[in-house]
Amino acid sequence: MKMAVISDSHDNVWKVRTAIPRLMNVDILFHCGDLCSPFMIKEFAQPLGHIPIHVVWGNNEGDTYTIGVVARSFDNVQLHGALAEVDVDGVQVAVNHYPQIADGLARSGSYKVVCYGHDHEPRESWLGDCLLLNPGELMGMNGPSQFAIIDSETWEIERVILE
Repeated sequence: MKMAVISDSHDNVWKVRTAIPRLMNVDILFHCGDLCSPFMIKEFAQPLGHIPIHVVWGNNEGDTYTIGVVARSFDNVQLHGALAEVDVDGVQVAVNHYPQIADGLARSGSYKVVCYGHDHEPRESWLGDCLLLNPGELMGMNGPSQFAIIDSETWEIERVILE
C-alpha cells in the first residue's frame, strides 16, 4: 500500500498541480493541514477522484464552512477535524497538524504511523514500532516543496521534491 502524506500546501495551487502526476499511483492521501482556502479541496480531489483523501485542520484554515461544503461534493474526500484515525489495510494511521500532539500519539502505542505538519520541517523517526513522519511543506516557503510516500510493505519512505 502506498500512502502519500502532504502538509502545509497554503494555497499553492501550482505546487499541487506539479505534485498530482506523482500522486496518481498512490492508494491513499493524507493531508496534515493548512490547505487554507476551499478551492484547494478541488485541486486535490478532482484529478485524484479514484484516491481516498483524508484531511485534518491546520492552524491556517480560512473558511472551514466552505471547505466542508466543497469537500462534500467529492466522494473521495473526508474531513476529520483536528485528528484523523484511519485503518489502512490493518495499519493504524493517525494524522494531525501539530508536532507535540503527534509525538504523544506516536508514543501511545496505538498507531503504526503518525503524520503531522505545522513546522514545515521534514522529519521521520521510529518511536518503538511507530513511524512518526512530517512530510515537510508543499508550499515551498522555508525549503523545497515536498511530500512523502510511505510503502507499508517495505516501510521505505520516498521524499518527493518538486521543482
